[in-house]
Amino acid sequence: MSQAVSLGIDLGTSELKAILLDARGAVLAQAGARVSVTRRYSGWSEQNPVHWWQACVEALEQLRNDQPQAWDRVECIGLSGQMHGAVLLDAADQVLYPAILWDDSRAVAQAEQLNRDFPDYPQATGSLAMAGLTAPKLLWLQAHEPQVFARIDCVLSPKDYLRLLLTGEKVSDLSDAAGTLWLDVARREWFEPMLHASGLNVTQMPRLLEADQVSGGLSAEAGQLLGLPADLPVAAGGGDNPVSAVGIGAINAGDAFVTLGTSAAIVAITGHPAGNPPSAVHSFCHALPNRWYTMGAMLAGASCLRWVTRLLGQPDEQTLLNLVQTQLPVDQSMAVTQPLFLPYLAGERTPHNDPLLRGGFMSLGHDSTPAMLGYAVLEGVGFGLLDAMNAALSAGATVNACALVGGGARSEYWAQLLANILDREVYTLLGSELSACIGAAKLGFLAIGQGEDLLHAGMPVKARYRPMSAVQAALRERHEKFRGLLPAAQGLHG
Repeated sequence: MSQAVSLGIDLGTSELKAILLDARGAVLAQAGARVSVTRRYSGWSEQNPVHWWQACVEALEQLRNDQPQAWDRVECIGLSGQMHGAVLLDAADQVLYPAILWDDSRAVAQAEQLNRDFPDYPQATGSLAMAGLTAPKLLWLQAHEPQVFARIDCVLSPKDYLRLLLTGEKVSDLSDAAGTLWLDVARREWFEPMLHASGLNVTQMPRLLEADQVSGGLSAEAGQLLGLPADLPVAAGGGDNPVSAVGIGAINAGDAFVTLGTSAAIVAITGHPAGNPPSAVHSFCHALPNRWYTMGAMLAGASCLRWVTRLLGQPDEQTLLNLVQTQLPVDQSMAVTQPLFLPYLAGERTPHNDPLLRGGFMSLGHDSTPAMLGYAVLEGVGFGLLDAMNAALSAGATVNACALVGGGARSEYWAQLLANILDREVYTLLGSELSACIGAAKLGFLAIGQGEDLLHAGMPVKARYRPMSAVQAALRERHEKFRGLLPAAQGLHG
């Protein structure tokens, strides 16, 4: 009897990735297709949902061509995707407006309005209203695009739009729904008061399932296009951070990880909702039943390194990292007078909840070098994560050793610096760049009653980084200086 294969699909902001995972947990093939972001105005961030489907078809065609025999053994599909996006559909399931993404900040005033008018709602929704979350975006649309708003029949999260085209079903899962602000995260059901505050009602929401439940079967049309059998089970899947947690094995209370991609976050798994809305700490549903996670989120993570690499005219990020490592070894203390960097290139969530906050360098001098600026950016992102971690700890989360995932995990220097700053062991994992795809594929297996052993297996550890006590006093002093710059940065946008 041939071994079952699960197809895991992850819709990221810049790329859709897909893998074939066998029942032993081996990745048989991987593929990707780029997707682009449109920024019509400052602070806007949009994508055309049609492009997601095109990228999905392209990536799956790559897998089918690369591994035709494994493709014939696909028995289930799991989904993961960027959270907080708003896909607006009319009664004929046609897209009414470009999808407004997680890093879009046009709804600042609407978020403030929700927090002001409904101060008790965050206790149910697990988070303050923020411009990047879904509910304020709908209030913005109601005010600025009333004709579009009036035609909304359903609002879907990004990966749930892919599901609609795969299965014809309008379904979301609890982990993705938690990121909309429309979910009661403790009860794991729609929170109608916030829907009403956003000008919506529950009939405009998709059906809710746990991430490991079957959401529908592949439609005949999609099956024919993709070369897969009709009625193939598609798991509900989940948001990218909780599904990445499933991928790496962070499934029990006390497990924690740092994700360092375009954005950054520190995520701690909990056995109960444990948020701290005043400190902009999210408490959302995990992608497994009866579990939650506490998250401190940064809006700019490894994207800061990409930005400074371009700014300094370096050929690529690795070249700049090599320069930093050579001139400023991570095991040597950094002088407090060296440049500092505020990593708020796209505003900030935890703990400041200020999408208008902007980044900057301080303490530059004639002697400042590209290596110093590169180091300051790595350290500044680390300091932002430390602030986010402290806020998560204040919510009652436990953070012991942290796995490090995302593109930033490729840098050993950065991993060690994070261990020094967070004062926690940090460890990297083999294959973690595919953690969301792997988590999605695992959820696919669970939906067909398989893969329980894969859930607990996690991923093999690549390297461990323990805090270096000799450099921590200097880092603490630099962090104090970093914190002291915040009022000035906030004062710049009035």
